[in-house]
Amino acid sequence: MDSTAEAGQEATDSRRKPVVKAAPTLTVERSLMASGARFIAGVDEVGRGALAGPVSVGIVVVDASAQRPLAGVRDSKLLSPAEREALVPLIRQWAVGSAVGHAAAAEIDEWGLSAALRTAALRAWKQLLAAGVRAEAVILDGKHNWISAQQSSIFELAETGGDLHDGPEVEEGIEAPVHTRIKADLECLSVAAASVLAKVERDTQLTELDRKFPQFGWKVNKGYATAAHRAAIQASGPSPWHRMSWQLVPRAVPSAVLAAAADAADKA
Repeated sequence: MDSTAEAGQEATDSRRKPVVKAAPTLTVERSLMASGARFIAGVDEVGRGALAGPVSVGIVVVDASAQRPLAGVRDSKLLSPAEREALVPLIRQWAVGSAVGHAAAAEIDEWGLSAALRTAALRAWKQLLAAGVRAEAVILDGKHNWISAQQSSIFELAETGGDLHDGPEVEEGIEAPVHTRIKADLECLSVAAASVLAKVERDTQLTELDRKFPQFGWKVNKGYATAAHRAAIQASGPSPWHRMSWQLVPRAVPSAVLAAAADAADKA
């Protein structure tokens, strides 16, 4: 999921006009059966471009030989919050298996964004394995294979007390080939479904955190870089849930300008 588009969607979600897009299908998932794969995992992430909160990775596994399409599923950016929430139980029931993994802001600061994304993906993958679900191929949204570290698959990485620097630990039998695809969240039903699950779980976390830190407006901005959010950081300082290694407030923008922008955003 493109982080710029995602952040913009957060700021305009309630005012945007409906966007008509062709429904995602299972065509790509079924095409992978030619390579011998039957159980296909669609993978997508949310939260990459946020200033606060976790990065979250959703995985939805489908049976390409038998799965029927699920109506209403779109990339999460094209759905309203109510539509996304209504789809969650339907996706959970429809999929062979589904899971969402998270990596916290502190983990992003410690390991960097790519490693944090891999960690979140691994956590989701382990949930599937614990439920007895094992995918044979992966469709990953985008053009970069961020779920593979160097020459090792994320499925070879083990959580060692939350410290990935202890080195990889091979877990036999959990490797699967990764197929990156630009706009997979628009075209592939398993990936679109994964984006919905990840989006709803992450949004729920930020809404709950908003009760503890209401000054940042996370219930509305979900941790993304709105003018009001940056102005709140400038005024009260960052919270423990902010990504401290990120440039939370642009150095070149005076606080008075941020405050004026935030005031205008609140009145819009």
